[in-house]
Amino acid sequence: MNFQRGKRHEDLEMNLVPLIDVLLVIIIFLVVSATFSRTSELQINLPTAEANSPQDKPLTIEVGVDATGKYTINNKVLADKSVEAIGAALQAAATGGKEPTIIINADANTTHQSVVNVMEASRIAGYTHITFATQAKSGS
Repeated sequence: MNFQRGKRHEDLEMNLVPLIDVLLVIIIFLVVSATFSRTSELQINLPTAEANSPQDKPLTIEVGVDATGKYTINNKVLADKSVEAIGAALQAAATGGKEPTIIINADANTTHQSVVNVMEASRIAGYTHITFATQAKSGS
């Protein structure tokens, strides 16, 4: 008994489009993840030289100013916050050296006047090389 007389069986075909898609993804992955070796590298032997080390390191004095207006000079806390006391402490810290470089480490929330006091004390003491310490922004 043949109940399907009029129906013809269709020939089964393999659909190659999904196979090609998978193979292309695999090829792209292999190309991206492959490591390439350097085929030509120069072998260089650099010449050596003896250099004189710097004999005199520049004298630096670190002045810290926190958000409350407290001053430190080379990590020593100053009790007096006046310009004259800061100048005297700078001169005491610079004993026996050439003109020092004053590095001001000021807190971000320090008042402007506190930093100006350190600069004025440096001017009174006769020190003209003043710089500010900063830190790089994180996440940049």
